[in-house]
This record gives sequence, structure tokens and C-alpha cells, in this order.
Amino acid sequence: MLDKHTKNQITASVEFHFKGEKIVACIDLDLDLIMQSNLEFPDLYPLLAHTIDLDVYSYEYEMLQAGEIKFSEAKGSAADFLRAKVFEIDAFKHSWRENEKLQKVSDIAERHMNIRDLNREPKLKAALLEAYAQGEALL
Repeated sequence: MLDKHTKNQITASVEFHFKGEKIVACIDLDLDLIMQSNLEFPDLYPLLAHTIDLDVYSYEYEMLQAGEIKFSEAKGSAADFLRAKVFEIDAFKHSWRENEKLQKVSDIAERHMNIRDLNREPKLKAALLEAYAQGEALL
């Protein structure tokens, strides 16, 4: 289970050439904020374009889009999903959601039963996770 104070962050960048000039766009992403706000990973090209004041309706933007986004500087559990400058977004999203569920049921166990390590109570952990899943299914 993740420490709830560990921030998941990563840097995304793309490098391309336009009119003989090398251009690099780079953005630091707060992955927890992204996941909490919409549970989907945003389209990074417009965000990267914004960092270098590119008009998304320009030929220069098309060149940016032709570049491969590379990832680096992963922090928190995001580091587990970064391999050779490729970020395994879907695997990270799945893990993040599972960790959020586990954190919520762990908080409940601690608050109501003073259990600080839910892993030491596997039957209770399974029951709380099943109840959580059933509650999600009702939504």
C-alpha cells in the first residue's frame, strides 16, 4: 500500500525540429491530481504546446505531435511504471485506483477498529474490499 503522503509525479517532454531549430517542450505532471480530478490521463500534446506558447492550429504544433513523448523523473509509485522513458499509463492508472481503494478501507479499519496494518488482517481486508466493490457497483 502506498504511503498516502507520497506524491506521484512525472515529467513529460517532447523534442522536435522546426525550421532547423531544435525545440523541447516539457511539463511536470502531478499524477495524483490528474487521477483525482478526472480519472483519465489528459492529452499531453496540447499541454506541452502550452508550455512553449504554441498555437494548436499551427504547423509547428503538428511537428510537436509527430514527436514521441518521453517520460522521466518519476516519483512515488509512478517510478514503478517508467521503463526506458516510456510510462505505462494504463498499468499506473489501474494500480493507482487499487491503492486508493485500499487506502480508503484501511482508513476505515483504523478509524473504527484501531487496525493500523490491514495486511495483518487478510480476512477483514478482503471483506472491506468486497464491500467497497459492491458499493461501487451500485453507483
